[in-house]
Amino acid sequence: MRKLLVPFDGSKSALHALQYAIKLAKQNKLMSIHVVHAHEEPVIYGEIEVYISREKMADLQRQHSNDVLAIAEKLLEKAAVPHTKEILIGPIAQVIARRAHALHCDSIVMGTRGLTAIGKLVIGSVATKMVHLANVPVTLVK
Repeated sequence: MRKLLVPFDGSKSALHALQYAIKLAKQNKLMSIHVVHAHEEPVIYGEIEVYISREKMADLQRQHSNDVLAIAEKLLEKAAVPHTKEILIGPIAQVIARRAHALHCDSIVMGTRGLTAIGKLVIGSVATKMVHLANVPVTLVK
């Protein structure tokens, strides 16, 4: 079975990429989608530790990631496309590229811009890094 990895952060661009991946999967019944939400390890230091523990921050990030992935999962279930989901933690582009390699994905389909403000100006830094780091084809979707 062929497998596409789709990073999903809830942005409009990521939604378009997921819709494109779903279209590809529906055209090829032997294709599945592995959707991931990746985020950096939380940085908690100084006075912040007084107000929130590392465990609480991890719980908040896990809940946020699950909420974001729920959006993607709803679309995948509605389209009846075989899929799996996962939360990745670490340097975003690196953990996505490593996971695609570990899962023997055939391709990565992702949005050109994420949720950051600068992402609206140019192709996002994560997308740019993915093109260089991935050992499989990367399709960027506007």
